[in-house]
Amino acid sequence: MEGKMEMLRFAVPCLFGLEGLVGDEIRRLGLLDVKVEDRRVTARGRIEDLARLNLNLRCGERVQVVLGAFTARSFQELFEGVESLPWEDWIPRDGHFQVKGYSRDSQLHSVPACQSIVEKAAATRLGRKYGLATLPKTGARYQIQFGIVQDEVTVSLDTSGDGLHKRGYRAVGVEAPLRETLAAAMVTLSRFRGKDPFRDPFCGSGTIPIEAALIAMNRAPGLDRSFDAQKWQAAPSRIWMEAAEEAMDKEFHGHYDIWGGDIDPKAVAIARENARKAGVEDLVRFDTADMGALRVTGEFGQIVTNPPYGERLLDDEGARALYRSFGEMYRKVPPRWRVLVLSSAEDFEKAFGRKADKKRKLYNGRLKCDLYFFQRG
Repeated sequence: MEGKMEMLRFAVPCLFGLEGLVGDEIRRLGLLDVKVEDRRVTARGRIEDLARLNLNLRCGERVQVVLGAFTARSFQELFEGVESLPWEDWIPRDGHFQVKGYSRDSQLHSVPACQSIVEKAAATRLGRKYGLATLPKTGARYQIQFGIVQDEVTVSLDTSGDGLHKRGYRAVGVEAPLRETLAAAMVTLSRFRGKDPFRDPFCGSGTIPIEAALIAMNRAPGLDRSFDAQKWQAAPSRIWMEAAEEAMDKEFHGHYDIWGGDIDPKAVAIARENARKAGVEDLVRFDTADMGALRVTGEFGQIVTNPPYGERLLDDEGARALYRSFGEMYRKVPPRWRVLVLSSAEDFEKAFGRKADKKRKLYNGRLKCDLYFFQRG
């Protein structure tokens, strides 16, 4: 089966605003023809890269293998296009496959109807190939994904299962948790690599400091979790073992100055437990502390944080008061420190008391946010 699939086309969906970072990650892994598109990045690679992408990507949401693309303006064209794809190269006779998808600006606008057609077409081909009138669907899970945009259909298999933001270390959390992929993106954008002090004065369940520690030690974020494709015959166990060994060989081992503080003792307890599950409990210090306990020493450093806002723990007035206090504290930060703040509050800069040097529009799931960059030096 491996011989049939020399080069594959991958698609990596991501949160809006993170496409460039995901593209950079994929290029560093050595894949070919990397193309950054709206909310996804595509590339070409080998079957081995299926495992490497899942284990190593910090900012991508999942890894899909693109099986085909075609134009369809009718259900018949959709059926024929899906039926023509080599499903038997991937899904065995007992494979349990399901269908999800979306349609935008297309003649085939009913998603449930398209789901039914795609499932029927795949089952028709597999039934013919395996000589079965009814497929048992008792084996491993295969999530079929279709997207129809302006009548152009793309059909893929999702290899990840749970989204890549689910690293495996956060079994519990606090209210409105920050997605791990977005936290990793914030750390990456701060240019933290482990050499300078790193601070998060509103750490909540610890996601940002934990992702900072994983980045500092260059630990692949997917090493402690499983993926759907690990159970696939088409993705043999050797590629997962090789990818894990490659990732672990690239790890650094050192001491880092990474701190997270939060006024909520319960949140801090959860943060410490999450750090333990992530294997970085010795690299990150968490304290139950008010924002005023933040200590910044040295010429360079990063403060990267996601303070409470209206949709989270505080009402709008409480959030503005907190932002004002944070802005007053910022005036004491050494000039060459970088400060990155994620907030969905439209009046954040006004309450903070300073215009950002630049800002970047992002999404935490479906919640629209801005990432504000401050540096006086």
